[in-house]
Amino acid sequence: MSKEEQVMVGFRELFNKMAWLNKQKMEESLKGYKSSEVHYIECIGKNEDSNVTKLAESLYMTRGAISKMTKKLIEKGIIESYQKPENKKEIYFKLTEKGQKIYKVHEKLHKEFQERDKGVFEQITEEQLDSMLKFIEKYSKHLDEEIKKQNINIKSE
Repeated sequence: MSKEEQVMVGFRELFNKMAWLNKQKMEESLKGYKSSEVHYIECIGKNEDSNVTKLAESLYMTRGAISKMTKKLIEKGIIESYQKPENKKEIYFKLTEKGQKIYKVHEKLHKEFQERDKGVFEQITEEQLDSMLKFIEKYSKHLDEEIKKQNINIKSE
């Protein structure tokens, strides 16, 4: 196996282990909410003036899928839509009080997981972290370019 393959396998294994390790605690703490719903809540909570286009770009999903989920979250009383006085055409989303509670529980869990894993990061030098971040940025830009080449237009649905 080449080093490139080892890196990709390593990323997948890391992601799968993290997901498996965090899953039970997440499910217990966020009982009644699907992980997809929690991802939307997190995205809306972190990004002011979220609209369908911004959410589609951030979550790498179609506008149709975003519309479907936002309707569901509005029905559950987790988010609400609003318009700006200067732009009556665009619809934005924000968390309701219920949504804020879910968002805070989710953020608390992330901090807890970060604390759990802190020991590993304390052993890594600043240069090693910089190197990893450069790689992630470079690979992410490459994937963005590949998405553009294939004319995958998230905004078009």
